[in-house]
Amino acid sequence: MADSVIRLAILGSTGSIGEQTLDVVRAMPERFRVVALAAGTNVARLERQAEEFRPDALWAQPGHDADLLASVVGHDMWQTMPEMAARPDVDVVLVATSGRAGLEPTLAALAAGKDVALANKEVLVVGGHAVRAALSVGGSLRPVDSEHSAIWQCLWGEAPEAIARLTLTASGGAFRDYDLDALDRVTPEQALQHPTWRMGPKVTIDSATLFNKGMEAIEARWLFDIPLDRIDILQHRESVVHSLVTYTDGSVKAQLGEPDMRLPIQCALTYPERGAVPAIPPLDLAARGALHFGTVDEARYPALRVALEAGRRDDTSAAALSGADEAAVEHFLAGRCKFTDIARFLERVLAEHRPTREPSLDDLLAAESWGHQYVDDAVAAGAR
Repeated sequence: MADSVIRLAILGSTGSIGEQTLDVVRAMPERFRVVALAAGTNVARLERQAEEFRPDALWAQPGHDADLLASVVGHDMWQTMPEMAARPDVDVVLVATSGRAGLEPTLAALAAGKDVALANKEVLVVGGHAVRAALSVGGSLRPVDSEHSAIWQCLWGEAPEAIARLTLTASGGAFRDYDLDALDRVTPEQALQHPTWRMGPKVTIDSATLFNKGMEAIEARWLFDIPLDRIDILQHRESVVHSLVTYTDGSVKAQLGEPDMRLPIQCALTYPERGAVPAIPPLDLAARGALHFGTVDEARYPALRVALEAGRRDDTSAAALSGADEAAVEHFLAGRCKFTDIARFLERVLAEHRPTREPSLDDLLAAESWGHQYVDDAVAAGAR
């Protein structure tokens, strides 16, 4: 097992998680072979990755640059992401795309019986009902988000009935120490200065609003079959304790590590083994000194409350909110709305969405599109 080569398809290879995944591959070249790479619009970076790793299949978002690359590498290696995910010569599919673009490839991979290393929140927030149905047929999910990886690791060898509660930790994001009155005036550049993690723009903004923690709670519900009322959120400034599990006898397990995504990525890729090469330097608690914990200030993070309420409804509400948040973050980054407008849009979307119970995949995708369009329309109309 330890000597076998793990064949990878990396979807979202030019983003933050994709790049860090390739760092893990570089550190253990004898352990991994990159079979397929997929990117969005950063075709120049994809071309450099293809030259280095020599995959058998590529994909990029259709457009002039992608067409040029396809003509260079050959159309015979140009595949869609769902086709890549279902390739018979792929062992693990790492899904690190943004937004709902990862949902269809995840479903294709599971239908083909693949192991999916999941680093895309929207796959479960939007498509949790559909993914649960796909998992009943075959395949498996390996969480990559640091919080879910931590819970996953704490649960290895434990009986499901012994789990009492899950606790996700939250750094608090870029504005955790700002005066509340100042949040109306913060800039995208300020919001992108995360205090502990190196992440892409969307998840960094979601960390500042703490909407990401609501999405992570919804993900944890689907990943670990735990109701939302048994999932807690704890503020932890240093991002060293990634999550905790409380058991029925009162024992608590926590997974600790430096805030570096290469560790959970490597864990997901090499499971059930640990990587022979440390992904990052080991945690030095003596050098770290004190660790700090506290309750989350609900007044500072209204988006978190809205996300958790959507998750509790167990219908298409979370999908609608996911689409709304994606649009709101896009508009904030482009300077078309204020940071505090993000939570206001989410509240309006949740209030006006007409949910569908026991939704089909089409229902979920329609709700996500509706939420996105609602915010687009509100911004275009100058609504605040």
